[in-house]
Amino acid sequence: MARAMGREAGPGTQSVERAMSLMSEFTEAHPQRRVSELVEATGLGQSTVSRLVGALVALGFLAYDQRSGLYGIGPKVITLAGIGLNELPVHQQSRQVAQNLAADLNLGANVAERRGSELFYLCHFEGRAAGRSSTLVGRRGPLHATAMGKALISELPKAELKALLGDDLARYTPHTVTDHAALDKLLRGVRERGYALEVEELAFGRACLAAPIRDRTGVIVAALSVSGPLSAMDLGTREESLALLVIEQADQISSGLGYHASAAVS
Repeated sequence: MARAMGREAGPGTQSVERAMSLMSEFTEAHPQRRVSELVEATGLGQSTVSRLVGALVALGFLAYDQRSGLYGIGPKVITLAGIGLNELPVHQQSRQVAQNLAADLNLGANVAERRGSELFYLCHFEGRAAGRSSTLVGRRGPLHATAMGKALISELPKAELKALLGDDLARYTPHTVTDHAALDKLLRGVRERGYALEVEELAFGRACLAAPIRDRTGVIVAALSVSGPLSAMDLGTREESLALLVIEQADQISSGLGYHASAAVS
């Protein structure tokens, strides 16, 4: 793909496209790479990859581990990601709220927005009982199999929702909803209750409860959730209290974004 793009662009643009194609090969599944792996993955020549990787290391976009001989994401990327996050209004309004929730409940507290057909994590904090060792910030997730995803899409028209998700909904566990009729029923419940649930739909042993966040026009632009192991969430006895708290905190974020329920109704 990099070669095809290069034929349509000038030399400078071609170099940028090739550099970005290299950067895009660093993923959760492959956070570190050798030059030979980048050559195979991109289809670029050995000398081209070596030259671009050297430049990216010098600029701080990649880092090189001399002991392992592997390249990984560099500090410049982290700096730019932080700048981008801090400029987002949802992140500005929700960061402290999510951090307080995680500390008060000892659970995970997350904020995500929708990017196309996936959710995109903007905030992620962990309480002592949350049980995760890595951040979710910057990761993506399915809309139909997560509580935050269902909160994000709960008010979309059916035709728009089906066009967004496609006919086939991916199955992650035996509990994942994989047909639109069942999903529509779940989303109707989200609208009626004001919050969404996820119980082992994305991963075994974990649960999540999420509420929508609205902008000043009343449109759902993000979602706030608490999550953790089934035993820590204890939805059998805590669902109502968790739901009230998450809805209240999501409404606080919405207010910070300029949303006022009375004005939206009128």
